[in-house]
Amino acid sequence: MELPEIKHELTEMESRLQEFRGLFDLESKQARIAELEEKMTMPGFWDDQNSAQKVIDETNALKEKVDAFKKLETDYEDLAVTYELVKEEADADLKASLDESIEDVIKAFNNYETTLLLSGPHDQNNAILELHPGAGGTESQDWASMLLRMYTRWAERKGFSVETLDYLPGDEAGVKSVTLMIKGHNAYGYLKAEKGVHRLVRISPFDSSGRRHTSFVSCDVLPEMDDDVDVEIRPEDLRVDTYRASGAGGQHVNKTDSAIRMTHIPTGTVVTCQNQRSQLQNREQAMKMMKAKLYQLELEKQQAELDAIRGEQKEIGWGSQIRSYVFHPYSMVKDHRTNVEVGNTQSVMDGDLDGFIDAFLRLSI
Repeated sequence: MELPEIKHELTEMESRLQEFRGLFDLESKQARIAELEEKMTMPGFWDDQNSAQKVIDETNALKEKVDAFKKLETDYEDLAVTYELVKEEADADLKASLDESIEDVIKAFNNYETTLLLSGPHDQNNAILELHPGAGGTESQDWASMLLRMYTRWAERKGFSVETLDYLPGDEAGVKSVTLMIKGHNAYGYLKAEKGVHRLVRISPFDSSGRRHTSFVSCDVLPEMDDDVDVEIRPEDLRVDTYRASGAGGQHVNKTDSAIRMTHIPTGTVVTCQNQRSQLQNREQAMKMMKAKLYQLELEKQQAELDAIRGEQKEIGWGSQIRSYVFHPYSMVKDHRTNVEVGNTQSVMDGDLDGFIDAFLRLSI
């Protein structure tokens, strides 16, 4: 990168820092941290462990944002000083170091800007992610297992934890359905970009004739709802069935009817949970998932009413895929909402989704 280009990038960084200061409001964040830390020192803080954990999580999240912002300021100042030294001394090694550093800092600025876009009411929550194969039997079920691996790898890259709430294996390969709880700050804010239908085009490993197949999997993403979220569920509107859990999970598996299938009769909404060790724990988790689904249904209903007023028409069905993954006759992953394209399909399947997510978040501003 030539010096005039570096100067331009530094000017852009300075401008973006000013913009971040306005959006971030550092003083209010620091005041909130002080308030929360004082609350943590009060007697009886741990009497309600759930409330205490929420305070700790909010404190850690705010500290992380403040530290990230301060690091951007420090990185910018260091680059500005190095730039002046390179101008004066024309040191080739120092110039090479500056080139490398400026690329890293630009990436850090972009990542920080993405976190500022996560300002929705539930963006900071954990995410419940469900995968459901479309028509196609083994082919689409195998595609679902590939997406399961992709999202698990993405979560690992982010430092998030992944818990399998429900898993139904395919008859020959893959999965018939799977529900994950992805835990981490802003997990839902990021993963809401993945909601929709994902399309795969490849030479099928299950077709002895080596023909090209197209498969579809629906990905649904919900925020984990706090207990204090007001979602009315009448007991008479629920049907709860128990069954034996399947798969790895301990001595209770296949010995007791610990798994839960919960149905909300008025809407036909169904959730299942089998990962916990007791029926009571699975029931509690299923109720949280039901709250999240009913809350999402209400939001979608409100949005549909607004769209009807505006005269908007939305195509619903397998033809409305958000992203296509083409392995043959060429290699490319394309997001149809943002037109972002990536030629390295293997990196995407290994969890490199940030480019797609970032573009979607910026599109929704």
